[in-house]
Amino acid sequence: MSDSAEFTGTRPVAAAHAFDIGRLEDYMRMHVEGFSGALEVAQFKGGQSNPTFLLKAGGETYVMRRKPPGVLLPSAHAVDREYRVIRALAGTDVPVPHAYALCEDADVIGTAFYIMEYVDGRVLWDPALPDMTRSERGAIYDELNRVMAALHSVDPAAVGLADYGKPGNYVERQVARWTKQYRAAETERIEAADNLIEWLPKHLPSDDESRIVHGDYRLDNVILDRTATRIVSVLDWELSTLGHPLVDFSYHCLAWRMAPGESRGIAGLDLAALGIPDEAHYVKTYLERTGHTSAFAVSEVDWGYYLVFNMFRLVGILQGITARALQGNASSASALEAGKRAAPLAQRAWALACEVDAMR
Repeated sequence: MSDSAEFTGTRPVAAAHAFDIGRLEDYMRMHVEGFSGALEVAQFKGGQSNPTFLLKAGGETYVMRRKPPGVLLPSAHAVDREYRVIRALAGTDVPVPHAYALCEDADVIGTAFYIMEYVDGRVLWDPALPDMTRSERGAIYDELNRVMAALHSVDPAAVGLADYGKPGNYVERQVARWTKQYRAAETERIEAADNLIEWLPKHLPSDDESRIVHGDYRLDNVILDRTATRIVSVLDWELSTLGHPLVDFSYHCLAWRMAPGESRGIAGLDLAALGIPDEAHYVKTYLERTGHTSAFAVSEVDWGYYLVFNMFRLVGILQGITARALQGNASSASALEAGKRAAPLAQRAWALACEVDAMR
């Protein structure tokens, strides 16, 4: 199986993310059960947000996620929340790594971090799954669907996450939050984004379900078994909270709306020939798994709104990547290139918003 060479494997720790390895080793001896030996550290190539490191010592392998150094956007890079949700989901039908320890003391390595187990497997970056057979593609997409439905079926209170987010008005609060995030990271004026900032608060859906939401669930944020189509771990929980499951699911479904050259999408591909379900079938399967009995438990207008919002949110994320790259502390060498996708995506979102208005 081939993954994108740009995003797989490790490299020496970047100068911008360097820290005192001895201090980390001392911390792990005190707080990570069974830790021993001299610590070796490398940095994973992938990821645009929280720098991630491979740690080896005493024949064991660990992963560390830390906040990046420098000036950060408010509430972003919440490694403490990642740690909490991973701990809470242990033992559910949602596959997560074992979380060992959280350190919020910036004096140890300069920023907050947590240590979790290293889960071996495959991270796949191309949603067209070019190296797979037709049946393997179908099985992987079904597994993605199953795991997301499993997450949205977890009772937050039952796993100690009843207070993991504010109750009620999730979509309204998310629109306000991502508008603020976008403005804080704005590096250029994008007219379509300004249009969306005005449009989104005026067309809020009335439905307000609440479940644990991942916030960034996609193919390259899961680890697949080395030889099977089973997901062995879900990664990157920093945007997780309590929120509307269909907002979370529609973000995941943006892959069906964006072309491969525009983002990591599958729009325009011959999905039937590839063995990948179309959007309608994928949504229906998810709704059945989460206990919905109707063929489509959300109106076309609301579904379109959720897609528009998630496109705007992604525009805000891309602006944040650009801002961090200009500050010199983005965690991937391709950060500036990724940021260039913000304006075209904002234009795409505004076009869809206009389509939604025409359906009303």
